[in-house]
Amino acid sequence: MPQHIAFFGSSLVSSYWNGAATYYRGIVKALSARGHRVTFYEPDAYERQAHRDIADPPWAKVVVYQADERGVVAALDAARGADLVIKASGVGVFDDFLEHSVLDLQSARTQVAFWDVDAPATLERMQRDPADAFRACVPRYACILTYGGGDAVVSAYRDFGARACVPIYNALDPAEHHPVPREQRFEGLLGFMASRLPDREARVKQFFFEAAERLPNERFVLGGTGWQECTKPQNVHCAGHIYTRDHNAFNSTPRAVLNVNRDSMARFGFSPPTRIFEAAGAGACIVSDRWQGIEQFLEPDREILLASSGEEVAELLATLAETRARAIGAAAQRRVLAEHTYEHRIRLLEATLEGVSLRSVTRDERRVSL
Repeated sequence: MPQHIAFFGSSLVSSYWNGAATYYRGIVKALSARGHRVTFYEPDAYERQAHRDIADPPWAKVVVYQADERGVVAALDAARGADLVIKASGVGVFDDFLEHSVLDLQSARTQVAFWDVDAPATLERMQRDPADAFRACVPRYACILTYGGGDAVVSAYRDFGARACVPIYNALDPAEHHPVPREQRFEGLLGFMASRLPDREARVKQFFFEAAERLPNERFVLGGTGWQECTKPQNVHCAGHIYTRDHNAFNSTPRAVLNVNRDSMARFGFSPPTRIFEAAGAGACIVSDRWQGIEQFLEPDREILLASSGEEVAELLATLAETRARAIGAAAQRRVLAEHTYEHRIRLLEATLEGVSLRSVTRDERRVSL
């Protein structure tokens, strides 16, 4: 049955300092296609509204609220009465307040779910800090949805008392991500695109910068916010923030594109980031760091290349002919179109939501791991 869904997230319209943007778009657009009505609430924060990638889309109502207490409370009041309220992790402002306050919207009519777009980091934070305030919230949500993480994330959330925990993996929106003509500004042997973050930087240096140092006569292209101030090899060209309208060109142009998972996601495994599906949809040859579960999404050596270090990345690139790169990219594209679109993911999401009820929480479900 179609539902009215109130979704609190970082931003639907801007990918600026917001890597989850295309994930949100894929999910919300697919929900709309299934007849659901989505209102997306996002704060006016981090200059995201000044760096919009898209106008308000026809498949969602976007409500931008002021990034202060009054704005948050007004947004919560507006969401009251929805069939489903979703609070995503990493909104960026008043997250703790929202995580507690959305639970007050729960009623016989309204289910409230938490959608963790960085579950490994959230779980490791709660495991380190027995006083973490979010621990008490977990059992109260109708369900926990996650960006990935596999059985390890599901088990960990269940240990914290989650009634249900279901990974809804990243996927491809074929209408948005597909092959396009190459653009000279993105030409190079290897491209990598992501914002500079503390738990990512060391791995980027290990897999991307080290590979560039080992192949000094090749051009490497680095896209994303924050890298301009970083010390890097001379053959690394910094392209700055890449708007989502340019993602296809970025993925279609270099001989290969790199995926590097953040520390916590690499440790948990089963956490393919958005860029893998975007790149595969554009027919790119992907070189990725190794992590458990990759075979569930793409077949190594045929649909994706794997490396354990910058040295291995350089070795792969040194022998990667253009014809083989294009064949790997084409195989990856066929796989994600067949098995990993947002239409596939929404079927699982709908089945999950239909199976969740607002039953009384048992004592066992209230337990919190120490």
